[in-house]
Amino acid sequence: MFDKIKVLVVDDSAFMRKMISDIINSQKDMYVIDTAKDGFEAIEKAIKLNPDIITLDVEMPRKNGLEALVELKKVSKAEVIMLSSLTSEGSSITIEALRLGAFDFIQKPSGSISLDINKVKDEITEKIRYAYAYKNKLKTNNKVISNFVSNKSKVNSFNNNFNALLLGASTGGPKVLFDLITKLPNNIDIPILVVQHMPTGFTKAFADRMNKSSNLRVVEAEDNQKIENNVVYIAPGGYHMTVVNGVIKLDLSPQIHGVRPAVDKLFISAANYYKSGVIASIFTGMGKDGAEGVKEVKKNGGHVIAQDESTSVVFGMPKAAIQTGCVDIILPEDEILNYILKLLKRA
Repeated sequence: MFDKIKVLVVDDSAFMRKMISDIINSQKDMYVIDTAKDGFEAIEKAIKLNPDIITLDVEMPRKNGLEALVELKKVSKAEVIMLSSLTSEGSSITIEALRLGAFDFIQKPSGSISLDINKVKDEITEKIRYAYAYKNKLKTNNKVISNFVSNKSKVNSFNNNFNALLLGASTGGPKVLFDLITKLPNNIDIPILVVQHMPTGFTKAFADRMNKSSNLRVVEAEDNQKIENNVVYIAPGGYHMTVVNGVIKLDLSPQIHGVRPAVDKLFISAANYYKSGVIASIFTGMGKDGAEGVKEVKKNGGHVIAQDESTSVVFGMPKAAIQTGCVDIILPEDEILNYILKLLKRA
């Protein structure tokens, strides 16, 4: 016998509360412990009922999803999954929610009242399971370090002239990337190219939010954009981003691993252009996107970093990269920035 995952569903629409509840209650390993119509009610019920997971609508009256999240983080140990409609305000709030500790978000298919919410049924239930697993992951103080070389010896022995930094992430990535990118110095003197799995519209809000807090210029990438040093290029949702002769190319070729943009597309193209001048880092995320890309980076003489299991929200992408044998070092989240700066001789 196992404990079912207890979920609190928060949405100002009675229809949406019913539809989301039906999706969750149709699963054998989870159930809706209660629902709430706004942020105030969500906070009261979270305290009273101690749910494992909260699905939280972004756009609500009286207290919106972001305001509710801040309060929920103070009174509840539940992991929070944001449900967002694609509006300018909704996408901006969602990005800020991820920075403030929301586990992940799900885009409603057709706005605040999505009659077709069943289109994302699998995504809702899958992310609830991942959030529950993360909540219950054993916390240890043992940091996983690469079996290949130690941190210090690798930095001191690596003398390549690097000319591009590639970053790839999915679930849990927005906060990690925000923390890393906003701490990069303004004289890093290489371009940073980023794939974060996100739907169309949210990557613009992600880039804008980071740009306000960064020493570097952060932009959502555009087709045929010349790549410049000290600029961070975020792959736009819905498009693969590649590097061709020092220029960004966007395309609508088929999804890879069910996603577009894909880390593999960026890493492979950049490795073939920059050759041994690449530092590539794979962060937390579901699936195996990036594994083929790190093979290409290593084949061309570049350097590969993977986030460790203890600090990954989901260890899927780093694990797949590590299993290729092409990762140079495995580091916890809070050591990756300094390691990159040492490679670049900026620290």
